[in-house]
Amino acid sequence: MPDLDALLLARIQFAFTVSFHFIFPSFSIGLASYLMVLEGLWLKTGRQRYLDLFRFWLKIFAVAFVMGVVSGIVMSYEFGTNWAVFSDRAGPVIGPLMAYEVLTAFFLEAGFLGVMLFGMNRVGKGLHFAATCMVALGTFISAFWILSVNSWMQTPAGYEIAANGQFLPGPSWLAIIFNPSFPFRLLHTVTAAYLTTAFVVGGVGAWHLLRNRTDRHARTMFSMAMWMAAIVAPVQIVLGDIHGLNTLEHQPAKVMAMEGHFQSHPDGAPLILFGIPDSEAGTVRFAVEIPKASSLILKHDPDAPLAGLDTVPQQDRPPVGIVFWSFRIMVGIGLAMLGMGLWSLLARMRGRLYDSPLLHRAALVMSPAGFVAVIAGWITTEVGRQPWTVYGLMRTAESASPLAAPAVASSLAAFVVVYFAVFGAGVWYILRLMAGGVQSGESGPDAGVAGPIRTAGITPAAQATSSGSPRSEQEVAP
Repeated sequence: MPDLDALLLARIQFAFTVSFHFIFPSFSIGLASYLMVLEGLWLKTGRQRYLDLFRFWLKIFAVAFVMGVVSGIVMSYEFGTNWAVFSDRAGPVIGPLMAYEVLTAFFLEAGFLGVMLFGMNRVGKGLHFAATCMVALGTFISAFWILSVNSWMQTPAGYEIAANGQFLPGPSWLAIIFNPSFPFRLLHTVTAAYLTTAFVVGGVGAWHLLRNRTDRHARTMFSMAMWMAAIVAPVQIVLGDIHGLNTLEHQPAKVMAMEGHFQSHPDGAPLILFGIPDSEAGTVRFAVEIPKASSLILKHDPDAPLAGLDTVPQQDRPPVGIVFWSFRIMVGIGLAMLGMGLWSLLARMRGRLYDSPLLHRAALVMSPAGFVAVIAGWITTEVGRQPWTVYGLMRTAESASPLAAPAVASSLAAFVVVYFAVFGAGVWYILRLMAGGVQSGESGPDAGVAGPIRTAGITPAAQATSSGSPRSEQEVAP
């Protein structure tokens, strides 16, 4: 790879690892809340169906949660290996925020996860439900702190710069935590996680409905997922619009790249639906446009002027092509989710929610759409921030460790092999669990275990007890 320097390789490595990682939290955040709802419905109604679904999705949650934790640990090390300069300069601000995530969210999840997974037959129903709620709360708190860190890098606030160039916290940590883009990014991202989970659950329900339309568990899954799509998808579109207006205020160059506006438009900017951005020529070739629609969306006035990338120095412009298309993928999937929600509402009103194979096939096709959307949204956010690590203050080229390209390339190659092997196997196992379906009266992870699990197997004392008579020392001696 003669044309790839250490900086580009380090960026590719972080993008690769964080893309893999992002898949699992975007699923487990929503799935933890779904498990909380299922257990709450079981406690309220006493219906075995909800308990069966809870135990079915609990096994899937356990695998996804573990893979999310493992894949996230790697990125912490990358800050020290590939981005040591950034860690040194920004560490006094982002270090405590990431520590808060461990001290609050991770400890909360770790403390109650064991009760949630293995305590159904060992603690009271109320305590077990409380543990499930705490795990769901922990996933949200984890997202809270991580998104606060990322948002501070996008819209830095509440900092001071020391003589040695380090970013130091100012008099109020609240200004750092609740920086200008954080509330909007938090709502938009968490809602995306809920939608991602809803479409996975809907896809699994649709798969089993296509095999057996009378499957009660599949009907419940599909109905709940489609209610979520119908209600949350339009909310997500509104939140995305509000988040976009906030981005226009604080990161206008990112919005210019998203919209493909190379030139300023003093009398109203068009909305470019599709085209091929050409950064060298400063234009979008073969553009399909709606006149003045971009000004209407961003300024709520079709004649409002909008600045273009011609007002931004060349060295401060983000890569337009990547941001332009990732944004359209995200928006397109969001509109498709809205369409699925409306379609399911129509089918529900006609009494054909469980008897429409075409709807079920569409839901099955859409089941991975949430993952694609969140990755596309992350690419839009992070690539659109370039060439800055801390927006407007610290460039990405200034943030990397002084490493040679072969060192980064070798670790990148190792990550690619290990990630596809380990996490590919994990995803395959999750898909096998999903395809197996829900069994009525399905046992939980701890069912049938009378006492603590011993890694040594059956102990001599247990053998003596089970035989009904004590055994001599010679009989039990190894």
